[in-house]
Amino acid sequence: MGLVRARAPALAAALLMAVGVLGVRPAQARSDPGRAAPTAQQVEAVFLFYFTQFVAWPAADFADPHSPIVIGVLGDDPFDGALDQAVAGEQVNGRPIVVRRLQSVADATGCHVLYISASEAARLPRILSTLKGRNVLTVSDLAHFAQTGGMIRFVLIDQHVRLRINAQAARAAGLTLSSKLLSAAAPAAAGED
Repeated sequence: MGLVRARAPALAAALLMAVGVLGVRPAQARSDPGRAAPTAQQVEAVFLFYFTQFVAWPAADFADPHSPIVIGVLGDDPFDGALDQAVAGEQVNGRPIVVRRLQSVADATGCHVLYISASEAARLPRILSTLKGRNVLTVSDLAHFAQTGGMIRFVLIDQHVRLRINAQAARAAGLTLSSKLLSAAAPAAAGED
């Protein structure tokens, strides 16, 4: 519950430092001892916000310089309000960030980041096929997500959320991932994505 009341940028910076995106070792990122540790879903929500700062979309993806960056959640929303809290009042390069809940991939028009929930596992091949060639950063915690064409997979390693990144899929979608984001990716073990 402490996470929901925390200021999103300060919390996001602490969480990202903990996983090395900002170049700080995990031991250097200490949380308030009186505050409960964030859940994996809360950390993932903050990552979704921060991806908007570490990914560049083609200018044609936006109607004008003030068009929002849209984060979509396809299927069941696992974030319990944490994603809305993470983006509340935030802007990236003068663009507000909005969150949409989607029931089908057809509703993803206009999304820049699309989190694909575990409830969509059976439909994943069709979802990724539908999005192929579109400038949408696909993110999930589904097993083998990056191997099947997804761009960023959240994995839990030693109680820490880490990233598996399919940079080739992102490039094929016309997206540019920052070197900081790429350097944050955890190496995959044999047979993992």
